[in-house]
Amino acid sequence: MMTDATLWTTPPPGVGRLVTAMATPFTDDGYLDTVGAARLAEHLVASGTDTVLVHGTTGESPTLHGEEPWELLRAVRDAVGDRVKIMMGTGSNDTRTAIISTERATEEGADAVLVVTPYYNRPGQSGLLEHFRTVAGVTELPMVLYDIPSRTGRAIDVTTLVALAEVQNIVGVKDATGDLGKAADVLAATRGVPGGFAYWSGADEVNLALLATGGVGVVSVAAHLVGPEIAEMIEVFATDPARARDLQLMCMPVHRALFAESSPAPLKGALHAKGLPAGPVRAPLANATPEAVAAVMAALAPIEAAR
Repeated sequence: MMTDATLWTTPPPGVGRLVTAMATPFTDDGYLDTVGAARLAEHLVASGTDTVLVHGTTGESPTLHGEEPWELLRAVRDAVGDRVKIMMGTGSNDTRTAIISTERATEEGADAVLVVTPYYNRPGQSGLLEHFRTVAGVTELPMVLYDIPSRTGRAIDVTTLVALAEVQNIVGVKDATGDLGKAADVLAATRGVPGGFAYWSGADEVNLALLATGGVGVVSVAAHLVGPEIAEMIEVFATDPARARDLQLMCMPVHRALFAESSPAPLKGALHAKGLPAGPVRAPLANATPEAVAAVMAALAPIEAAR
């Protein structure tokens, strides 16, 4: 059984505490930029990331096709080696597709997989249980669920999460619901589960709040830009919550600015402004307006000045 301290400080094997949902760099003409991906992954590691998430929503996974996801995974693995873990998004609204992607991620050397709630077709809770259990059954890798009803149209209920916690390699959930009460209910109900059931904040604006509720870490977009601050916030929370609070509040303007327009467009604009690999977004997204990029850079300026 997990103690309070373990709940706060120790992630499951295969996944770290600061997971950065990496943007996928493209060339100016829209092709996958594997050289840029390697460079961006190096930047994330230097900024405090201990797990790089590739082929997630921030990585524009719906627009990566054919061999592109696997080329991306290999480029990031070659760049970071064993210094950090690599998680790969393998979810789909088609169970068979999710199975195939999860099997291949296992073969290609991912350390963990992230599986999102099936979107658009909105299965009921019994369908979700069967979907996630089936996908988990094709791999021994740690599997993290991704609960983001604003994008998928279907939340994973408390009872469903508690049931899925019994699956050995389903180690936790990336929570992008903003419902701290629900997170507390699940954590309270799963504390006796062997190995525990971990929560990662999937929305930067509630990072500290979810840590206080019992979260083990965060899956961050903003860590591309404020990785040192988020890493420190996670590290000091248990011993210096006042410092953690100051860091969270310091980063809030960046968190907000990154989602003023459809993500990851503002992030990619800011990365470009900082001379880091990004490139354009792929349709149907549109590149960020100059005003949106300026807002991110303005929010970032005092943080960089204080370093």
